[in-house]
Amino acid sequence: MVRLNWVLVTFLIVYILHEIFVVWIEYLNRKNLKKKGTSVPVELEGFVDGNKYEKIVSYTRDNSVFSVIIQLVSATVLLVIILSGALPSLNNYLEKSLSNQILIGTIFIVVPSFLLFLIELPFDYYHTFVLENRYGFNTSTKRTWIGDQVKGALISFILLSFLIAVVLWTIKFSPGYWWMWAFLSVSVIQLLLTALYPVVIAPLFNKFEPLEDQILEKKVGSLMESSGFKVKGIFQMDAGKRSRHTNAYFTGLGKSKRIVLFDTLLASHPHDEILAVLSHEVGHYKGKHIIKQLLLFEISLMVGFYVAYLLLDWKQMYTTFGFSGIKPYAGLFFLSIFWGKAGFFLKPVYMAVSRKFERAADLFAARLLGSGESLATALKRMVADNLSNLNPHPLYVWFNYSHPPILDRIRKLESYKP
Repeated sequence: MVRLNWVLVTFLIVYILHEIFVVWIEYLNRKNLKKKGTSVPVELEGFVDGNKYEKIVSYTRDNSVFSVIIQLVSATVLLVIILSGALPSLNNYLEKSLSNQILIGTIFIVVPSFLLFLIELPFDYYHTFVLENRYGFNTSTKRTWIGDQVKGALISFILLSFLIAVVLWTIKFSPGYWWMWAFLSVSVIQLLLTALYPVVIAPLFNKFEPLEDQILEKKVGSLMESSGFKVKGIFQMDAGKRSRHTNAYFTGLGKSKRIVLFDTLLASHPHDEILAVLSHEVGHYKGKHIIKQLLLFEISLMVGFYVAYLLLDWKQMYTTFGFSGIKPYAGLFFLSIFWGKAGFFLKPVYMAVSRKFERAADLFAARLLGSGESLATALKRMVADNLSNLNPHPLYVWFNYSHPPILDRIRKLESYKP
């Protein structure tokens, strides 16, 4: 049984404080939206009218309420699993049925993850076929949605199981230095996944084809040549098969790097705006932003593994949660949850770095094109197409915005002077 002591009290304080804070900043964001959501900003005149603005406010509010509900349900289910004594019972069953500790540990961690996946599945269905339908975004069929869920679950659980097995193997065969070997192993896997994602994983869900618009393709070629950007390809993705949202992104490493444009973006934006969006993505490459973000991730990963190494033999952690002896996989499970909740309060650091990179990419695009007008216009059209929140609360931005608020970006681009 779970024991009430200072370890459990500390765990519960951090866990509950995290949930309260997440709900609170969502409330602040909705309150800020209500306070400022009275008139269309002058920057968006001609793109957003009164009716569209009301729709933006409503869509933002509904998504906020939905995210709070799924957050609280998932957090409650996980906490019940931890406090009910279900995990020690699962461990006892696995140890009676199996002898391989690495296999036992892998199943021990995967089972709660799979349960949470099942709990969240109806919410994903509601979001796709009710909430997104309500605002005219969803174009997915139920067959496509089911296929995405099955493929996504299989890939996620295969990768999760492999990573867990690798880490548990390092603990078994190098008890004194496992944290270093685990860090190196996971880092290599992370780099491989980053390189392979565009060419192996993403095509399992979407079709990626060269640009069909030959005139646009020539313009893109000229732009790439002037920017000195060498990439394997500029691809259009059949995003419209699932949603009417518009977007573009840069992905991959080395020879696998590529820029991907949603077909919905290509259909709704003129060539000059598409070239501006492409210039922004090129700015990420020129600024080595993906590599820098990977380095930041690697540093936090190494620190996390070393802290886990220091605490993994701490017997009181196991007895607190109902285990009679030291079980490294159980320790990793509890530490990952604790770090996930406590580490949330360090999230503004990562988000600030990401927003800095986005500003740099915007500035690169403006410099390359000689003006920020085209990208600013593209962003205005994206606001209308995606019903983007125009008035996020500053604290909400700190914790949740990897990009600067859209109006800030538009104003900076429009005020840019060569």
